[in-house]
Amino acid sequence: MTTPEAENGGVAGADRATSEDAAARPEERLERAVRAAEQALIEYEIALETFRVEVENFSRLHHQRLGPLYARLDELEAQLAEARAARTGDPEDLRRAQEVRARLQPIPGVEELLHGWMDGSGLFPEAAAMLTDQPVRPPQRVRPSEEARRLYRELARQAHPDLAQEDDERTRREEFITRVNAAYARGDEQELRELAEEWAAGPRPKEQRPSRSEELYARLEWLARRKELLTLVAKDLEESAIASMLRLAPDDPDRLFDEIAEQLRNDVAAREAELAVLLGQA
Repeated sequence: MTTPEAENGGVAGADRATSEDAAARPEERLERAVRAAEQALIEYEIALETFRVEVENFSRLHHQRLGPLYARLDELEAQLAEARAARTGDPEDLRRAQEVRARLQPIPGVEELLHGWMDGSGLFPEAAAMLTDQPVRPPQRVRPSEEARRLYRELARQAHPDLAQEDDERTRREEFITRVNAAYARGDEQELRELAEEWAAGPRPKEQRPSRSEELYARLEWLARRKELLTLVAKDLEESAIASMLRLAPDDPDRLFDEIAEQLRNDVAAREAELAVLLGQA
């Protein structure tokens, strides 16, 4: 037989359970929001890194294919300015000639800045050969395959540091993702496959324990700040000159390079003709 006290106790217990469930629900909703924000940020970072690699590879090809022609044009501009100054003797022409020539003087670290086609002493033999239509080594192409892209995205989603809740785990993930990014930038499909096997064999991340509301709010704020920072990085990248060129021919950069190279060769020929006239009148 059920006593009134037991019945009352049962009702009270049910009330307490309902109250506890109601209290837990807002925190659970907040935790789901944090997880959704984390995933959204990871996807955004993956897209940004993919675009950054594409722009960087396009920039490398741009410098390798067109750098020598730009350098030749700059040298011709300096020679033209010097020829004009020699003809006129005008102080302003002399100042201009010195200014243009000064911009072409070697600077420390120029080889790294110009991706290997020029150093502090001038053009490399291969770069000079490009100006005279001599055979040269084709520029290195770093275009990740579809499989490399798939492996990279999967690894980034699995091992992203933003999924870590403990400092040691975050450090481990950051070091691993650095290796993943480097392999993807090189388009090394085999290394990405090996990294995927390494991650699968490594320690599994611990399940996230329920966090207090204050910690979850702090997490959301950090994710929001991170997204704002990445948005600024993406904006700078998208507005860069190289990115603008990439958008003109995302699937066929060689055609675009050929068109630009043809225009540059025409400009070189025009400057050389102009210089010949000036020197002939000097």
